[in-house]
Amino acid sequence: MARSVLYMSMSLDGFITGPDDGPGNGLGTGGERLHAWLFDGDGPARGGGGVPVIRTAAASLPVVDEMLATGAVVVGRRTFEHAGGWGGDHHDGVPIFVVTRTEPGADAVRGPNVHYVTDGVESAVAQAKAAAGDRDVMMHGATTAQLALRAGALDELEIHQVPVLLGAGRPLFGELEPTTLDVVRVIAAPGVTHLHYRVDR
Repeated sequence: MARSVLYMSMSLDGFITGPDDGPGNGLGTGGERLHAWLFDGDGPARGGGGVPVIRTAAASLPVVDEMLATGAVVVGRRTFEHAGGWGGDHHDGVPIFVVTRTEPGADAVRGPNVHYVTDGVESAVAQAKAAAGDRDVMMHGATTAQLALRAGALDELEIHQVPVLLGAGRPLFGELEPTTLDVVRVIAAPGVTHLHYRVDR
């Protein structure tokens, strides 16, 4: 059965971007350090499609391979737009379900893989799981993750914790109900520690 898994790089003080993130500056000021682990290694190339080609350290390869093996993507509209919609193709042509409150305008990123969902994150996750089949669903975005946690629609979290203190930016977690997480795996890799948790329900 497909699982919904949040994949996010995060600073030690809990930020997923630097300050002043926005269109053309999606990771904010200094936020590119959160993703350096994806490109600074000497491992074989991974990715393509809408995401840049990844060359990470060998220790991070299992995590990258899991990310790129997912069968669908759920993302908040803000994150999607700041990423330029990945050109309509996140990886391998998998369907992308964009959680949004309103129908997108004429200038929104379109394409056969892009599906805008206006009836909530639970619907987006259900549609993504159905589309993914027996593959997992990748989730992106702070607000979307918070909504999914509250709704019981997020199954697991893969946090790429980067040893940097940004001091400001967009926090991954806001005000949430107390939630217990079970540790599934910890991988120490150059420039990042991969922390995999299962939501305890």
